Amino acid sequence: MDKYPQTSGPQAEEGTLTYAVVIERTTNGYSGYVPDLPGCVAAGDSLEETERLLREAVTFHIECLREHGDPVPEPQTSVGSVNVPASQPG
Repeated sequence: MDKYPQTSGPQAEEGTLTYAVVIERTTNGYSGYVPDLPGCVAAGDSLEETERLLREAVTFHIECLREHGDPVPEPQTSVGSVNVPASQPG
């Protein structure tokens, strides 16, 4: 996963699917989910562990969908950043 990209979306290289993920800091580590794959979640002690577990979770999720003959959702979600003032004027 790219470290803090300005924007990312459902870009795919030949033979790959690229899903947006959301990773949030928790009181005891990190948790993440994949908006385009409902129920696909992971949690870890570090950002790196959570990214690795999410990658494994997505792979497993897609394998399960295919094994059951269910369609694999195309990546649809795009993510980005917005800049706002850090403090209110005056």
